[in-house]
Amino acid sequence: MADTGTAPTPDDTLGYEQARDELIEVVRRLEAGGTTLEESLALWERGEELAQVCRRWLDGARARLDAALAGTEEPEGPPKQEPDET
Repeated sequence: MADTGTAPTPDDTLGYEQARDELIEVVRRLEAGGTTLEESLALWERGEELAQVCRRWLDGARARLDAALAGTEEPEGPPKQEPDET
């Protein structure tokens, strides 16, 4: 059966901290060396997937912050008043 892209992947259920911690471990293992080329490539690919998960979480957090800030912004200085025509 072909993947339609609608089924959630295991990475979709990872929280930011989980993905970050796993990414740290992947990087640690790659930096330590001692893995075969195939293992290194698999680790690198997993690291790319985890980095994408983290990026989605951070982009979502940024959008929420931007929306919250946009809703609370106040104009600079005192409000302008129209002159009285009396």
